[in-house]
Amino acid sequence: MRKQLSVFIVLFSLLFSGLSLASERAVKGWDKVSEGALLVDVRTPGEFKEQHLSGAVNYPLSDLLIHFKDVDKDLPIVVYCRSGNRSGQAKRTLNSQGFTHVHNAGGLGEMLSSK
Repeated sequence: MRKQLSVFIVLFSLLFSGLSLASERAVKGWDKVSEGALLVDVRTPGEFKEQHLSGAVNYPLSDLLIHFKDVDKDLPIVVYCRSGNRSGQAKRTLNSQGFTHVHNAGGLGEMLSSK
């Protein structure tokens, strides 16, 4: 019984620490947008059409580098998607191409709930 309680406490702590981190990345994303960062939705055009953040541009992950071909590498960029997976990939891709100020704000839900 004692082991089960310990496991429960650890899992409970991990769950809530993850939620806190997710909120922090979304809040930081909004801060960067308010400072002038480009807000990029990397989901598909269909997902973007259903719902997106005001002011966001839709540059799907599959076409990302096409859209950033002639863009200043120092431009502040905030990326988001549905869950944070594709935006994480987008951040890594842009960083590998020399972009220096890319922030993964996570998923659309995170962004909406932290505004």
